[in-house]
Amino acid sequence: MPQYPLGMGRQKTSSNALVMKTDKDGNVRYDELIRQGHARDRIIHSKFTDLLPKPIDETDAELQKPSKDVIEETTEKTRLALEALIEQKVAAALPVRRAERTGPAEYIKYTPSQKGPAYNSGAEQRLVRMVEVQKDPMEPPRFKINQKIPRGPPSPPPPLMHSPSRKVSVKEQAEWKIPPCISNWKNPRGYTIPLDKRVAADGRGLQTVHINENFAKLAEALYTADRKAREAVEMRAEIERKVALKAKERREEQLQRIAKEAREARAGLRRPGFDPVDEDSGVADREELRKERARDRAHDRNLGRTGAETKLRTQRDKNRDISEQIALGVPNPRANVNSESLFDQRLFNQSSGLDSGFAGGTDDLYNVYDKPWRQESDIGSHIYRPRQKDTEIYGNDIESLKNQKKFVPGREFSGTDRGHRLDGPVQFEKSAVEEEDPFNLSKFLLEAKKSQKRPGDSSTDTSANRDTTHRKRDRRD
Repeated sequence: MPQYPLGMGRQKTSSNALVMKTDKDGNVRYDELIRQGHARDRIIHSKFTDLLPKPIDETDAELQKPSKDVIEETTEKTRLALEALIEQKVAAALPVRRAERTGPAEYIKYTPSQKGPAYNSGAEQRLVRMVEVQKDPMEPPRFKINQKIPRGPPSPPPPLMHSPSRKVSVKEQAEWKIPPCISNWKNPRGYTIPLDKRVAADGRGLQTVHINENFAKLAEALYTADRKAREAVEMRAEIERKVALKAKERREEQLQRIAKEAREARAGLRRPGFDPVDEDSGVADREELRKERARDRAHDRNLGRTGAETKLRTQRDKNRDISEQIALGVPNPRANVNSESLFDQRLFNQSSGLDSGFAGGTDDLYNVYDKPWRQESDIGSHIYRPRQKDTEIYGNDIESLKNQKKFVPGREFSGTDRGHRLDGPVQFEKSAVEEEDPFNLSKFLLEAKKSQKRPGDSSTDTSANRDTTHRKRDRRD
């Protein structure tokens, strides 16, 4: 077996294995891995103690500031070095440059180690004058100085102090989920993006929304006001309901009292509306007057069935104009009128209304006003009738103007007489159908009125005057 004492003769093999070293406490120095490829004097922080602050001693000489003389000397040396670098750069840029100035000669005292007459020409010491060699300014560079030198190792990474690893919770995993970037304006591929993804992309869930407490106060105030308003509305509705119920009860009581009085009056027990407690004499008089008018109307209806009343009415109608007997929209109730006399025969067989404005039936023409309305030139004298107070204008001719027939229609209706002048308003004829009394109620009312009258009643003394008053009021009504 070949032996290699002290490794002599062994072939050397390249290896990047490091020698394990320990510190003074016997712990392995792992910082040798970091120091690999760096100089020995380079400061590398690889221990925990390097992170601790270094204690500063003010009395330490290394930490003291330099003196003023040292600062000035260092500044001057730095200035001269910078000027030399600048002069070299400027001189190199010039097209023609002068020869560099040589430095001063140096004298060196030389003492040889071997002494003797055979050595150094018998001289024990010599003075050597050393002078810088003059350089040729046109000589090209002798050495290649632009070679690319590989970079050195980078700065060591800073130490990272990691805490022991722990299990990540589901909440932390959800917090680390970053939503994709979704644009609100562009979608070139036309993907269907869910709303939750679009909402999550704008980052609104990352910030906490702070709601002012005044919103809660406002909501509570609005709720209280709404409840109070509803309670007030319900209270008002309840009060109105009670008031309406009381009014309805009063109305029902009043109707019941009126019905009771009517039943008692019909039975002949007492006069309707008579209240012995009532001290208002005016109310009693008005009630008595209403009863009297009702009796008079019933009396007139009963007399209308007799022949004498029919004769008097016929004589009275002869003096009336036919226009006073016309009721528009109401059929004629007279039974003795035939169908031929229902209409005025003068209104028929007249063509003046059909061909007016049509030129005798010619539809092509549009002559609405083909002739004057009145042929007479003195239309004003036919329209206006002079009044009694116009005697100053007309003088003695006022009576002759009033009596002219221009104010009387040229052809009167049949059955009319303008010689009689009515003093009262227009009178209408009552239907004969309404005057029928199949149950003899009028006779019953007459008997009831006769039974109510007593001797000494003041109403019998003034019956004639009241009849006249009631007739006038009926005409006004």
